[in-house]
Amino acid sequence: MAKLLFRQTQNGFEAGIDDTLLLAHDSARPFICVGTGDADFSMYRGNFKVVEKHREMRALRHCKIIERGDETTLVRLLDDGEYYIDVRFAIEEARLVITFSIASNGCFNRFCFRLHAEPTEHIYGCGEQFSYLDLRGRNFPLWTSEQGVGRNKNTEITRLADQDGGSGGDYYWTFYPQPSFVSSRNYWCFLDTTAYAEFDFRQPEQHELWAWGLPSRMIFGSGRCSDTMGRGSHEKPALKDDSLCDVVSDLSAFFGRQGALPDWCYDGVILGMQGGTGICKAKLEKARKGGIKVAGIWAQDWQGINVTSFGQRLRWNWVADDNRYPDLKNTIRELKREGIRFLGYINPYLGADMSLYREASGNGYLAKNRNGDDYLVGFGEFNAGIVDFSNPDAFEWYKNVIKTNLIEFGLSGWMADFGEYLPTDSVLFNGGNAEVAHNAWPVLWARCNYEATREAEREGIVPPGEVVYFMRAGGPGSQRYCPLMWAGDQNVDWSEDDGLPSVITAALSLGLSGHGLHHSDLGGYTTLYDMARSKELFMRWAELSTFTVLMRNHEGNRPSKNWQFDSDQETLDHLASMSRMHVALKPYLNALVEENASLGLPAMRPLFLHYGRDRYAWTCKDEYLLGRDLLVAPVIEEGKNERHVHLPADRWLHLWSGREFEVSDEFQGMNIDIAAPIGEPPVFARLSSPWMPLFGTLCDAW
Repeated sequence: MAKLLFRQTQNGFEAGIDDTLLLAHDSARPFICVGTGDADFSMYRGNFKVVEKHREMRALRHCKIIERGDETTLVRLLDDGEYYIDVRFAIEEARLVITFSIASNGCFNRFCFRLHAEPTEHIYGCGEQFSYLDLRGRNFPLWTSEQGVGRNKNTEITRLADQDGGSGGDYYWTFYPQPSFVSSRNYWCFLDTTAYAEFDFRQPEQHELWAWGLPSRMIFGSGRCSDTMGRGSHEKPALKDDSLCDVVSDLSAFFGRQGALPDWCYDGVILGMQGGTGICKAKLEKARKGGIKVAGIWAQDWQGINVTSFGQRLRWNWVADDNRYPDLKNTIRELKREGIRFLGYINPYLGADMSLYREASGNGYLAKNRNGDDYLVGFGEFNAGIVDFSNPDAFEWYKNVIKTNLIEFGLSGWMADFGEYLPTDSVLFNGGNAEVAHNAWPVLWARCNYEATREAEREGIVPPGEVVYFMRAGGPGSQRYCPLMWAGDQNVDWSEDDGLPSVITAALSLGLSGHGLHHSDLGGYTTLYDMARSKELFMRWAELSTFTVLMRNHEGNRPSKNWQFDSDQETLDHLASMSRMHVALKPYLNALVEENASLGLPAMRPLFLHYGRDRYAWTCKDEYLLGRDLLVAPVIEEGKNERHVHLPADRWLHLWSGREFEVSDEFQGMNIDIAAPIGEPPVFARLSSPWMPLFGTLCDAW
């Protein structure tokens, strides 16, 4: 049972949970500062520029203990005048919950909370982060948006994209921001707000959490373990190898967990293709003749296309296109009899002047602009309306669009894209502030898909557990509504911030934010300027995708410029071998998904979750554990046929060579260079694993 740590000091107080100090207030470093500020939000195709005009801050330096108890304590924090905030510390469900009651005499809209930090502490999470796994030493604005192109101001691709409307982005741009983090001191923290926030981890002895609105609460959890670093410990991040597993499990229990995936998801690759029934059938036949294990066809253009200068886009009218896919409903039935599922695409916007747009507009289901007209958002040479999820009738209507036009029509799944584009000057049905609703919008979109799917199951439209959808956008609460994430629109390149390497970081950070099921577009998506997917990139990405819970490729926004699975025989053969290995892993992957559902442990895990004594594990972001028993070190550099790998203390079997490595140094591990020709991504099995009989068959499947 967790205990409230609260003790008065000469100039203030200290608070925490059990023996973990979380905050220390005194007049020099007050826990809370308040202030005022104004911001300008400008959006271009989902890319936001946020500029704060001015900020005046006031420190609440003084404190008064109002109420003191073993499980709850009330403190009043005051400035030099009459303004105050009452802060209650309470233990609820073995977590420390801090709530705030604000004085009526004040019009503050900026709040800063200072937490205790230690110089050697590591920080993870903040939703899905693509550039950095360990967030220490950096500041992270938390605002859902397009992920940006390149996402690194020092790269040429980002410079070019910034010239094109400011779409280059930066290291912190993300579809899935979340004001939560996990600390190597064995606790997690969540600031309960949907307002714009910034988490600043740059100072060695304090973390600063900023919010543009008073949070409803601040929550800390520590799981069931009691082994923590303690103050002043600088030798290692944790005293127990797997002590953070309990912390991550508790965080996941708080936000909600993903359930099982449909059994058919593990039966091969979901092949992304488009162009109409004839083209898809021909590609499917070529894939199957080539030995590729195919679980499904993902045809995002099932509802038609819209060609722009960016490339081939979609019609955004969620009705089957009879011209491209004549008699699609019967085609879907035929494919299903052959063991092939058909998946499509939808997002929460409606193409202007299309049939669904006209229906929604006529019923008042779209968000408005300040003139009372439908708010039309530019998505790159075409406009779309925003389904207003704050309107209960609009929410129900869109659920029925999903139930009828997708599920009842026969789709076994879909990409539930977007959710990040709610403009801050939108006028919503419920009268809410669109700036505050913006970060919550992807969660409403996830809930819409979730309820549509659950209702379709209860109504007998589809058997339970048959349908899957996957999303790129999210926030706190998405975990319980979204069964599967995908990493979004990576560049078709090798760049650390926005290419192949970035999807590993994204999966690991999201797993430490409560969403444990993740995959990426095999081969990447974004082709701009001089980028084009190479054969080598496609094959290396396929190797990574093999060791995730789901394999699915994407042709990209400019398919003709990109290397595809059927571009030559060698690529087809390679994907066939990788797909067979993925299918051979089905029992293990299924078990990992079940473990995520029951314990909240992500399928893809950073090394430190199980090897907390290993110093290098806390900063490693280019390899991962697939469950407890496989270590995966994908080749993520162009032209490399060898990989430098870190092995933590354990006994490991290299799958391809059969070499065994016994690593005994629990603090340093072992660094090796291993051959990694195409087709043999470095994968190591833990020799003491109960899954060794299965792992021993993987090379046979290959």
